[in-house]
Amino acid sequence: MKAPLKSLAMAVGLSVVATGALADDVLVGLITKTNTNPFFVKMKEGATAKAKDMGIELRTAAGRYDGDNDSQVQAIENLIAAGAAGILITPNDPAAIVPTIERAREAGLLVIALDTPLSPASAADATFATDNFKAGVMIGEWAKARMGADAKDAKIALLDLNPSEITVDVARDQGFLKGFGIDLNDPSDIGDETDPRIVGNDVTEGSEEGGRRAMENLLQKDPGINLVYTINEPAAAGAYQALKAVGLQDQVTIVSVDGGCPGVQNVEDGVIGATSMQFPLKMAALGVEAIAEYARTGKKPQPSPGKDFHDTGVTLVTDHPEDGIKSISAHAGLGECWG
Repeated sequence: MKAPLKSLAMAVGLSVVATGALADDVLVGLITKTNTNPFFVKMKEGATAKAKDMGIELRTAAGRYDGDNDSQVQAIENLIAAGAAGILITPNDPAAIVPTIERAREAGLLVIALDTPLSPASAADATFATDNFKAGVMIGEWAKARMGADAKDAKIALLDLNPSEITVDVARDQGFLKGFGIDLNDPSDIGDETDPRIVGNDVTEGSEEGGRRAMENLLQKDPGINLVYTINEPAAAGAYQALKAVGLQDQVTIVSVDGGCPGVQNVEDGVIGATSMQFPLKMAALGVEAIAEYARTGKKPQPSPGKDFHDTGVTLVTDHPEDGIKSISAHAGLGECWG
């Protein structure tokens, strides 16, 4: 028997999309890292629209802040009690959430990780995500082609997420280096590379302020930096501000990953040279469809061919296309961006 909507909402801040229910009364839960990041706002938008279109019930919840595992645990427990068919989750702590995920699966719920795989990834029934390694490879290949013969003398700053080295952070960083032609050593570890072109790594927490601070730190180490990789576009914006403050903004190429509208606008404005666009709306919409299918037939979603997750796609956005590297312009990207 499902818990009353009002009591659930009061318990963990769940919001409810009122839809006409299917004959089998399918309930889907969406739990995001936060309610404020535009990426997760767009994800919620995609799930909401798909649930309404399919006539099923969606309940959403989020952590109070990035890293808030406790709120996500409580939301899962309430969705189990409510008789949900499945849960879509972007985990704040991919390892700490696993015991609660296991309880949900034991109760018969289909669990799909969105964007960020669980640790281990097999703790979820499926993962719908950007191929973050590929996203990194794409901007690395573009940067190498853009620099041409000068790539052999590049001075590279790597602006990562945080010391935890979560899966998304590692995949993007290592993908970029692979695309640029740098030996990764251990591809599961950030910062163990020995290529002399790497000036260093610093962390940003994915924020503009963090990007500015990290860029300042690495410029102190080597003011000759001419290529900057950033975990996301807010960090890229901060890096640009640090470079601009010392008059180096026109001497450095910045690359990033995300595809948010402010970031794509920064590509058009010349702040970011190229970014890899991901599709959070698509991730969530496909997830809702998969849980509805599971509720109807018991069929679980399958990974994309040759991968251990369902790849929701990535597109390179730049106004400086390079031969042999598929991309779209910033103008086109502004028609597909999120946030």
